[in-house]
Amino acid sequence: MFDARLRPLIDPPLNRLGKLLAGMGLSANGVTFAGLGVGIGAGWALASGHVSLGLALILANRLLDGVDGAIARATQLTDWGGYFDIVADFAFYVAVPVGFALLSPGNLLPAVVLIASFTLTGTSFLAFATIAAKRGLETTAHGRKSFFYNTGLAEGSETIIAFIAMCLLPAHFPQIAYTYTALCVATVVQRTLVARATFAQAP
Repeated sequence: MFDARLRPLIDPPLNRLGKLLAGMGLSANGVTFAGLGVGIGAGWALASGHVSLGLALILANRLLDGVDGAIARATQLTDWGGYFDIVADFAFYVAVPVGFALLSPGNLLPAVVLIASFTLTGTSFLAFATIAAKRGLETTAHGRKSFFYNTGLAEGSETIIAFIAMCLLPAHFPQIAYTYTALCVATVVQRTLVARATFAQAP
């Protein structure tokens, strides 16, 4: 929901940083791998009760996720890079609720429900991108991507806001998780309606 609005603000400084780092020899895939490690580390920190460290690692992961794309745009966007970026993102999205689930027994059910909603949003996102690519559709609303990026109510920005809220208010994790689950389900419904309107007719 907010991602497309934020892109004009964050892309220019990220692109400058991406060009600088690319000139230093850093690769987009290397940064993605580093971000994956940091994201899994965030889950470990949360599970160990180090919530402040978990929050710091969450923010670091998102910074690295922005930087890897900027480096790719400064060098070359590749199918492998796009694939790796998606897998690393979803590994991070799962690591955080798993960390909270291990932090407290009372977090287990809401964490499972939240991960299930992530599965649905991820499936609808990738299914839309697959059919869109088959039909040759393109969009630049979220910047240059290696795949079709479909807008929804629950996107990266909203997920990070939810994760930050969970870290700042860990005792209220269940309520935040259930609320964000509802937003994810609404996103699946929204995306499905858009898909029906977009793909119902033969190309």
